[in-house]
Amino acid sequence: MSENDVVTRTFRALVEGADRKFARVRDVPAYGRLHNQHYFHKVFKAYMRLWKYQQENRSKLVADGLNRWEIGEIASRIGQLYFGQYMRTSEARFLLEAYVFYEAILSRSYFDGSTGSRGFGKKDIGVRFKELRFYARFLLVSLILNRTETVHLLAERFKSLVDDCKANFRDTNFKEWRLVVQEIARFMKVDTAFMNVRPLRYSTLFDSHPASLPYVARFHAKRVLKFQDALLTSYHHNEVKFAELTMDTYRMLQCLEWEPSGSFYQKRPVEPKENGVFIEHSGASAASGVIDMNLAADMTDPSLPPNPRKAVIYRPSVTHLIAVMATICEELPLDSILLVYLSASGKVGRSNASQVYSSGGSQKSSKNKAPLQDQNKFLPESCINNKGESSGYYDQYLWFGPRGNGGLNNLYPGDIIPFTRRPLFLVLHGAERGETAALLLSPLRPAFKNPADADLTQNGSQFTFFLTAPLAAFCQLVGFSSSDTEAEVYSNAESILSAAFSEWEVILCTTRSLDLVWAQVLSDPFLRRLILRFIFCRAVLSFFCPPEDREQHLPVCLPLLPNPVSPDSEVVRSAVHRLAKHLSVSDYFHFVDT
Repeated sequence: MSENDVVTRTFRALVEGADRKFARVRDVPAYGRLHNQHYFHKVFKAYMRLWKYQQENRSKLVADGLNRWEIGEIASRIGQLYFGQYMRTSEARFLLEAYVFYEAILSRSYFDGSTGSRGFGKKDIGVRFKELRFYARFLLVSLILNRTETVHLLAERFKSLVDDCKANFRDTNFKEWRLVVQEIARFMKVDTAFMNVRPLRYSTLFDSHPASLPYVARFHAKRVLKFQDALLTSYHHNEVKFAELTMDTYRMLQCLEWEPSGSFYQKRPVEPKENGVFIEHSGASAASGVIDMNLAADMTDPSLPPNPRKAVIYRPSVTHLIAVMATICEELPLDSILLVYLSASGKVGRSNASQVYSSGGSQKSSKNKAPLQDQNKFLPESCINNKGESSGYYDQYLWFGPRGNGGLNNLYPGDIIPFTRRPLFLVLHGAERGETAALLLSPLRPAFKNPADADLTQNGSQFTFFLTAPLAAFCQLVGFSSSDTEAEVYSNAESILSAAFSEWEVILCTTRSLDLVWAQVLSDPFLRRLILRFIFCRAVLSFFCPPEDREQHLPVCLPLLPNPVSPDSEVVRSAVHRLAKHLSVSDYFHFVDT
């Protein structure tokens, strides 16, 4: 066996050993303190040994058939390991190490031999995928480091690479990679950090104020909590993101880190020359094949304290989010505080309804129409009283998943209560002014002529009944049963109600005072019908209940519907009066008191 054969066999054995170790740590969750940190050291050690071996035996390996892309793949794996450690620890040195290796791959064109123009055919599709993954990972690292010029350069080359792959491998679907190209383009367009403004990270230059610094230094509290851990997540439909980093979490991640002042942020990024050859910035010449392993250490700022650890969770389910919070809280030191950042669409609760009466109604939203009694199936029993009522901790929620799946995807305030045993700093973004929810809220209590009809287990929610079968709910309200009402009388009552709905619909479509929240859903027939039935329900209950008890028996909508369809409106009052007179139940209502 020749010397070259021995070198090649040793190299292949080192590659296989390092890859096996890599597979064991690749999917370790990026949250919680690592109890198997020693194994990560073994993986790094294996790849460092492999990298050093290929450097020392480069000429022999190349003579025996080693491809440049194989060297690039090893460097890419090392960069991936460093980035993974950064996401787990938030230590800037790991992020910088990842950048050093990725920049070396780019500047030395390790993957260039995989392009179709260099004579490679379809059998090398696997190499092209490796190159695509390299660009995506390097883009993510550059984004977090705010290397603006590098990001633009990588994005252009990445797009060209995807286009080239589509042209040379027509039998392969590159749809997912085209989506990645669109993601980075959209991200760069939205990201204001690419403007010439101050950094998002905490900068001593911008954020430390000399005049107040002495007062801060002299301030002492009885208890001082250390901020060392954070949980960041967001869940919005079609939100701006790149890979598994959304714009919201990207900004919060940077906001919770120190801005280095070292040479790394002053040096120019890689730039293409006219002949397409990249200028070397990685601390060594391309010919030597040596990557300066201490370069990242020289770029860090030793004067800065460590960054707080941040667990960035991408579009989690509610159960997964709660599990992550539990893991972090369990490992949180006694003198520490956990920051939780949640950005999601949500439902605004009723301010005066800390306890929603579910036997008289459900709580309805035109964006999430799961009745409260149905949602209670997903709530802890301790949060539901013996009347089936929900506590105020479960009246509002954020969506972490597709809507319309009951309460499975709802994160309630009550879900976070167990974690308040530890100090928490909550930053919640949801259902804000610019994204007001359209809400139809049930009354605090139902109203019936016959109190026995208020039994939820027998009749269900009165509010839901009005929204699904308004005339039948009206009859139930006044104590009528189907056997008490003649078919013709009932049919004429339906006609009265239908005419009223038609008139109210015209008002909604022509009034200029309709809130935009309602206007944007009015064209949907199902939602429009719910709105009309809500108007009817509110008016009927308003006239049915005594004035002194009216408030707790009325449903509420947010934002408010126009006055022309309020119970005080003559067009609404007259319709309810006509229906009550037709069914000979006018005496049950308080029309003269309105």
